[in-house]
Amino acid sequence: CFSSAQCLWCYTNKTCIDYPVRSILPASSLCSLSDARWGVCWINFEAFIIAIAVVSGLILVSMTVCCCYCCYCRRRSRSRADEEEERLARKREERRLQSHQR
Repeated sequence: CFSSAQCLWCYTNKTCIDYPVRSILPASSLCSLSDARWGVCWINFEAFIIAIAVVSGLILVSMTVCCCYCCYCRRRSRSRADEEEERLARKREERRLQSHQR
């Protein structure tokens, strides 16, 4: 449908428009997003933008969940380590007291 990546193909009037470099999204006066093609002919610009937004959202959500999960695990492991350390200190103290009693 078009020969260069600098061309924005409008499917309704079958014209190749120079891609508006100054703006990320082409103006609706040039061509509607659902009828605009860029890069490949079979994906409309609107679907491409929605797919990029969904993938970006999934990445952000998964990173947030991962960070929260890691912080929670660290906090739990620290509290377990502190409990273990206290238990060992108590046992040492008991042994020391037992040795003094003998």
